[in-house]
Amino acid sequence: MTDASYQKCINPNCGAEFDCGQAMFKCPSCGELLDIRYNWDEIYVPSKMSEFAKRWATRDNPLDFSGVWRFRELLNYCEDENKVTIGEGQTILQQNDAVAEYVDMETGCLFLQYEGLNPSGSFKDNGMTAAFSHAKMVGATSSACASTGNTSASVALYAHSCGIKCTVFIGSGRIAFGKLSQAMDYGAQTIQILGDFDDCMRQVQDVCTKLGLYLLNSLNPFRLEGQKAIMYRIIEGLGWEVPDWIIVPGGNLGNSSAFGKAFSELKQLGLIDHVPRMAIINATGADTLTDLVNNKKLTWNDGHVDQAIIDNYYADLTARNFSPHTCASAIEISRPVNLKKCLRAIDICDGVVRAVTDEEILDAKALIGKHGLGCEPASAATIAGLKHLRAEGLIDADQRVACVLTGHALKDPDRTVNYHKDKQGKLSNPPIEASNDLDEILKLIK
Repeated sequence: MTDASYQKCINPNCGAEFDCGQAMFKCPSCGELLDIRYNWDEIYVPSKMSEFAKRWATRDNPLDFSGVWRFRELLNYCEDENKVTIGEGQTILQQNDAVAEYVDMETGCLFLQYEGLNPSGSFKDNGMTAAFSHAKMVGATSSACASTGNTSASVALYAHSCGIKCTVFIGSGRIAFGKLSQAMDYGAQTIQILGDFDDCMRQVQDVCTKLGLYLLNSLNPFRLEGQKAIMYRIIEGLGWEVPDWIIVPGGNLGNSSAFGKAFSELKQLGLIDHVPRMAIINATGADTLTDLVNNKKLTWNDGHVDQAIIDNYYADLTARNFSPHTCASAIEISRPVNLKKCLRAIDICDGVVRAVTDEEILDAKALIGKHGLGCEPASAATIAGLKHLRAEGLIDADQRVACVLTGHALKDPDRTVNYHKDKQGKLSNPPIEASNDLDEILKLIK
């Protein structure tokens, strides 16, 4: 543990502080979310971000090879001896002019941050390397998470790489088999709850509290510290320059929360000269944030968030027995645990929120796949959302935009196969049946 870091409640009426040697996922004083804060005067931070590039020359050091710990001064809450890594963050920022044409952007302006190259195939590994480092630091022996899929896969992989037991809670029939197969293959105990993700999230918090398990969901503030590194790598991929816009899927809102915190800290440290704008894209079947921000006018308000708006909204969901439904299972969440941190990120990044249909998501997914980067459905929400924002004129054709593709195509192969074979969209590419005859087959070859 370093003396330069501490945990702090985000509630301005509380503001309780705790050292980083404690494992907690809510403020014990008021029940609000916690932040990891730094006394930057006590931490050596390079004077410019390009100095981090020197570590490419020392990639035989596992921490320098990691796309998270390469930037370790910017998440400096534990000593190197406690840091866990399995090579996360070896991702690419791909300029994609074919997809840019689809959303009516100019050549050279659209970039896809592809997180599917992480060890477990999703962005979650950025957070797990950080959270498990803290778990190791505090001596945790057993862990748990609730998951729509990617979290369970990543938790299982990292838990068993560092000798910590893990249990994952999934909703009944609410997880893609590609993701479930990973959790089982990596040795996690899997418990299927008769309910959706929100039900699993409630249960796992109670279980962790009663049994003293280390919680790995994004309520854990250390997990979000690792996810900041996705933005560091985008800046790195742009030659140490900041894009005009970041576009990210919604869901439990851990990424958007982490990204806002990352840019706030970088600006405070003088490592960037401006903060990019952010667009958070939900599915229409799971659009809590969209409704709360755009219709209920919920804002960060310097931390004084109007809790009554949230409580009334959630009470209505309960009264209607509402359960979210979308093809993008990774963002199929109606009560996002990082809602307030996300509101802060919207404030920091002058952000906007939009929702897109499943049909738009699947068409965008097929387009992304056709042009070189297969992704899970939730990832494609970014491109579907960008198309809307371009049509609105909110994003200019010549602005530089980075879309975060959160997970690999094989995370949810059933959606891909069904889209194509059942001709569900304009980009469907179904297989062609042919008789077992050479001449007939030759006639089909284009």
